[in-house]
Amino acid sequence: MFCRYFSFFGLCLFLPTQRRSSLGHVSSSHRSDTTSLPGFENLTMGYNKYLRPYFGGKPVQIAMSLDIASISSISESNMDYTATISLRQRWTDPRLVFHGNKSFTLDARLVELLWVPDTYIVESKRSFLHDVTVGNRLVRLFSNGTILYALRITTTVACNMDLSKYPMDTQTCRLQLESWGYDENDVTFTWLRGNDSVHGIEKLRLSQYTVQRYYTLVSTSQQETGSYPRLILQFELRRNVLYFILETYVPSTLLVMLSWVSFWITLDSVPARTCIGVTTVLSMTTLMIGSRSSLSKTNCFIKAIDVYLGICFSFIFGALVEYAVAHYSSSQKCAAKVPQEGPANELAKEMEEVNITNILNNSITSYKQQISFTSIEISSDVNCSDLTMKSHEKIKCVLRNKMHKIIGYFTIQNPGNVDHYSKLLFPLFFMLVNVFYWAYYLYF
Repeated sequence: MFCRYFSFFGLCLFLPTQRRSSLGHVSSSHRSDTTSLPGFENLTMGYNKYLRPYFGGKPVQIAMSLDIASISSISESNMDYTATISLRQRWTDPRLVFHGNKSFTLDARLVELLWVPDTYIVESKRSFLHDVTVGNRLVRLFSNGTILYALRITTTVACNMDLSKYPMDTQTCRLQLESWGYDENDVTFTWLRGNDSVHGIEKLRLSQYTVQRYYTLVSTSQQETGSYPRLILQFELRRNVLYFILETYVPSTLLVMLSWVSFWITLDSVPARTCIGVTTVLSMTTLMIGSRSSLSKTNCFIKAIDVYLGICFSFIFGALVEYAVAHYSSSQKCAAKVPQEGPANELAKEMEEVNITNILNNSITSYKQQISFTSIEISSDVNCSDLTMKSHEKIKCVLRNKMHKIIGYFTIQNPGNVDHYSKLLFPLFFMLVNVFYWAYYLYF
């Protein structure tokens, strides 16, 4: 027995004693008796790992496939996702052709002696190869010179997200593979079997998302140094909105409905109605702060959930303002009744107590003048068409009448009707706003 040394692999293969016609070659009469790799000695002739296959000729065709083990840590704050993938690359190197119809799995450490593509993951922030218990790499050599090179990688890839419809959004993320140094004149990238080149993604179960669909693309990247081949796996992730409905939408809607309870409480119950209004406003504020805490780094986005919480807060605050307006109008109406009865009573007492005729006449005359002057100032029906009035006085008179009409238009004659109309208008408007909100964010 003697040891044959293949400088290419750095291995020592022990073969039966045979006649040799020259160093490194088995004689033709005994070549068929070799029990080792048939024709494997050709691999030692002229191989240079620093030169690609077909160097100086046609480009090398790299066929790829992916196995998606997991997609986790989809972060809206950092705009990225983390995936664990198995990347398989196949290419043909005519320098490694050997006789036979078998394939051989080699030690992964021998990859250092082979030429391999310089594939990298575009937009990757962090990546690493798994090395437990050994480096998770596979090298398989086929008799026609085809090499299968597989890697297990965990990578964090950037994914630009549009959060304007959060949490009813659909995000489109990409996993892009590109050649770093070899341009299209040296290598070309293709998917091994089109969309069927990607496995495992349809079986993924994500916490907040559902994979709607995915597809593969072949593209090129135009750089200053040349045009580089690129493969793209594009997949759409639709967020599961049920969690947010139970966590945010239902509580905020119930708070709005709770604020409507004050419409059925009388205006005289100031503590009860004020307590309901203030409590619902504070609870809504806490809910809004909590919904934004999970996306603290994306506050620049006006999201769909922010719009809904803003609508609910507006209705709750409106219910509190409604009570303030109704209570103020009621108190003003009660205060307005006092001046109407006061002058008549005082005049009656004055007429009973004063017996001197001239004093009584003077008092009545003075009182009539005051009433006449007041009616001119307050009445909204002042005649501005008097010919004796100057032009600027007519303008003032017209403006005064307009202001009194506007004030009278907004004056609440019966404060009790405010609650009556609010019982109908607040729920009606809230339902209409909800219809437009959900229709817009779900179908547009």
